[in-house]
Amino acid sequence: MAAKQIERYTPRERANHWVVTVLFVLAALSGLAFFHPAFYFLSSLLGGGPWARILHPFIGALMFISFAAMAMRYHAHNHITEVDRAWLRRVRDVIANRDRGLPEIGKYNPGQKVMFWLMLTTLCLLVLSGIVMWRPWFAAWFPIGLNRVAVAIHALAGWALIGGIIVHAYAAFWVKGSIRAMTRGTVSEAWAKQHHPAWYREVVRK
Repeated sequence: MAAKQIERYTPRERANHWVVTVLFVLAALSGLAFFHPAFYFLSSLLGGGPWARILHPFIGALMFISFAAMAMRYHAHNHITEVDRAWLRRVRDVIANRDRGLPEIGKYNPGQKVMFWLMLTTLCLLVLSGIVMWRPWFAAWFPIGLNRVAVAIHALAGWALIGGIIVHAYAAFWVKGSIRAMTRGTVSEAWAKQHHPAWYREVVRK
């Protein structure tokens, strides 16, 4: 008998997520191509250096807009609460799969919430610094000193975002059943009870 499934993400939410994912990969790889000569070969993914240079900021802008749509949909579920802080204090138990007695969390666990705010912060920094250094459209409007600061901020924010996404992807594979939520949109009742008990009770009440 198949396990009863609960909808976690609608088709529109999943489509939004995968659009952001594809745009992130393209923006990250083309950005790395300009970060260091050792990565320049990655520019061939967008047709070579000149095309990568032209397309990179547009891809980044589209990613920001797509993530903004996600942020408006999910921000209410991502406020850090006292329950989340208690959960974070026991993060070693979480990593060791010692689930007994953990604070009961809602739709998103504190790690996911931290990732949400990391993405929001770094993408805002990336888009603002990117506008300052975007040639030939906007860079000439700003003093050269600010351009140089923008380059440093852009690089640091980019690396922070890439690192966060790597952890996010690893966690999705580590917690069995999470990938299904973003491919098929559903999770089993058992998965919901174990990993997000407060959210499960809320769904059952509705």
